[in-house]
Amino acid sequence: MLSPEQQQQYARDGFLVLPGFKRADEIAALRQRAAEIVNDFDPASSRAIFTTREQAKHTDDYFLRSDNTIRCFFEEEAFGPDGELCQAKALSINKIGHAMHDLDPVFSAFSHGPELAALATDVGLAVPQLWQSMYIFKQPGIGGEVRWHQDATYFETTPISVTTFWFALEDANRDNGCLWVEPGGHRSPLRERFVRMGDEIRVEKLSDLPWPGDATAVPLEARAGDLVVFHGLLPHYSAPNRSPVSRHAFTLHVTDGRTAYSPLNWIQRDASFPVRGFL
Repeated sequence: MLSPEQQQQYARDGFLVLPGFKRADEIAALRQRAAEIVNDFDPASSRAIFTTREQAKHTDDYFLRSDNTIRCFFEEEAFGPDGELCQAKALSINKIGHAMHDLDPVFSAFSHGPELAALATDVGLAVPQLWQSMYIFKQPGIGGEVRWHQDATYFETTPISVTTFWFALEDANRDNGCLWVEPGGHRSPLRERFVRMGDEIRVEKLSDLPWPGDATAVPLEARAGDLVVFHGLLPHYSAPNRSPVSRHAFTLHVTDGRTAYSPLNWIQRDASFPVRGFL
């Protein structure tokens, strides 16, 4: 799947952009299914928002119970002072998560296949295990910031193995909130750990190393269909979307079954709902 040069680049930088990985019809099918899920979602059932600021404070039962099902979350700025949506429901949802890859046929088809399995092998995942999927809308005008973080914070293994597969479903650029990363930052230590014990959540600080700044961060502009794959220790961020154009994306978080998956990670599986790979 990957050339020797691409494998060397991934090892050096901690990320790789693969143009045109998904076809237009595959993207259209996923976007249509996401629209159907949002259309069927009753806002009266939950007003849960998604934010990366003070996550322990904002995590509630609705979020925790989304670990192995499918739920919608609002943008932080979706509601006005009167508690009502400021725009149509379809333009208010931040994301859908977190088990569409296993529970929904359309998302499952998008999330599995020999091409992804081959890529996983080439980036070091000998026994890939898909733990989480997210459809991210990055809505026009109100798309929320995702602060600097490392995905290993949420999927700790020993040794660290979590790898992110980030699919651009629309063009992503600086105007509408593309990813920013620190090349080579995957060689830095894990800074935080998101710990779940029953229904209690806490974020543990592990390192005082500062997050990247303008001098080292680079934007990863992508076209619809491109795949960005990156190491779980790679620091990354996306700015708020104040543009009139959305930035839909879909992500998978995958660990290596040869590593020890922490029992304190927020998503767990048992024999009744086993974690599986790309095939």
